[in-house]
Amino acid sequence: METLTSTDFQFSGQTAIYKGKVRDVYSCGDLLVMVASDRISAFDVVLPRGIPYKGQVLNQIAGHFLSRTQDIVPNWLLSSPHPSVSIGKRCEPFKVEMVVRGYLAGHAARTYSSGLRTLCGVTLPEGLKENDKLPTPIITPTTKASEGHDEDISREAIIASGLVSKEHYEQLENYTLALYQRGQEMAAARGLILVDTKYEFGLYKGEITLMDEIHTPDSSRYFYAEGYEERQHAGIEQKQLSKEFVRRWLIDNGFQGKEGQIIPEMSDEWIGKISDRYIELYEKVTGEPFVRGSYESIREHIHQCVERALHGLS
Repeated sequence: METLTSTDFQFSGQTAIYKGKVRDVYSCGDLLVMVASDRISAFDVVLPRGIPYKGQVLNQIAGHFLSRTQDIVPNWLLSSPHPSVSIGKRCEPFKVEMVVRGYLAGHAARTYSSGLRTLCGVTLPEGLKENDKLPTPIITPTTKASEGHDEDISREAIIASGLVSKEHYEQLENYTLALYQRGQEMAAARGLILVDTKYEFGLYKGEITLMDEIHTPDSSRYFYAEGYEERQHAGIEQKQLSKEFVRRWLIDNGFQGKEGQIIPEMSDEWIGKISDRYIELYEKVTGEPFVRGSYESIREHIHQCVERALHGLS
């Protein structure tokens, strides 16, 4: 079926456009129009086919959690005039992403299994198995690359290099841990474990503001709580809701985003399975049924919805 993999809008007052791996962001004065496409990325590479409803899932999950964390930190979101679109305040972004981990999974597990015991300046204890719970959540920041790979960086290097001031970075750490705790509590209420996630922050009129998406399958990893301990004890893979299964499939088919590697072919059946997993995650995480949006004349509909919203916000 048709997917929304590219956009080329011209909105009222538009001054710039930034096309990320998944989102297309339009600057309109002091506002940003963020269109969540159906593109999917893994290992910092955009895969060749779109995933039906993925953009809608990401946009609506992000909205769900932004509305439920604004008591912790101000956020950028003002309006969501279309299932795949958010409009909000244009912030000056910090040049780091705040990754927080409560479990040894994904990149952290791969680093640990290579024999390293330090990640982003944080020392990990000996004797851990993949997916074990960490003694306390850790923050493992990355640089925020506009192109190519994000790179691990330590707290000390961030402050020493001036990427973020010490005062601001300490505030980002506090916000990150508070948001993660709230995310864990909300996940637990739905029978899930929020394993790890990442946050992006910026300054809006001098105030630290939470940007972009939060607690979505693109930025987070969830395990099912039921049976977690039994699976860990037995040494078997955890049942999870995230796009890690896409990464695993790519690895199994010889692709990790490295030079010279070829992206494996994505069949219609595989595309359908990925879409189903995203919808499953939406319903499980939010506790609400997913209502599939229409792809008929979707670009025209987005344009109309955004124009009305911009007029109302101006």
